[in-house]
Amino acid sequence: MELPAVNLKVILLIHWLLTTWGCMVFSGPYVWANFTILALGVWAVAQRDSIDAVSMFLGGLATTIFLDIIHISIFYPRDSLSDTGRFSAGMAILSLLLKPFSCCLVYHMYRERGGELLYTGFLGSSQERSAYQTIDPPELRTEAQKEKTWTRAPRDFWILEPGCDSVKTGMPGKDKRK
Repeated sequence: MELPAVNLKVILLIHWLLTTWGCMVFSGPYVWANFTILALGVWAVAQRDSIDAVSMFLGGLATTIFLDIIHISIFYPRDSLSDTGRFSAGMAILSLLLKPFSCCLVYHMYRERGGELLYTGFLGSSQERSAYQTIDPPELRTEAQKEKTWTRAPRDFWILEPGCDSVKTGMPGKDKRK
């Protein structure tokens, strides 16, 4: 089944509108959780090529599904609601019902940006590609470039001082001669 091509801005606009209406009844943690995730969505819109931005937004949307269930079930007013209160609660519930579908669309965008099929979560390694990669193979480096290479020992670090015949290790009393 092919997912419809929906712009990330449309998803953000819909969830922002529903969250704003839902905030009339549910305040505090509901507001902080949802608007924080919407800020991650703005980051994903601003960084069009960033896999990390869209993966953080996707993980945040999935997290707010569970948080919204908890917030709505705990803070839903049990006494009589006004029309405004019923409308606000209805919009918060509608936002909650749309979030799984939004997660599917955002996951599709994550895949389009080059994300892997298996999602490792927030603590996985960054998949950002540096714009400044060397194109020269390592064997074409000059001798001067090879001499300026820094090496690191397991527990201390070496400092290469230009024009000096010794290397400081960063540890007191452990200077080495070349």
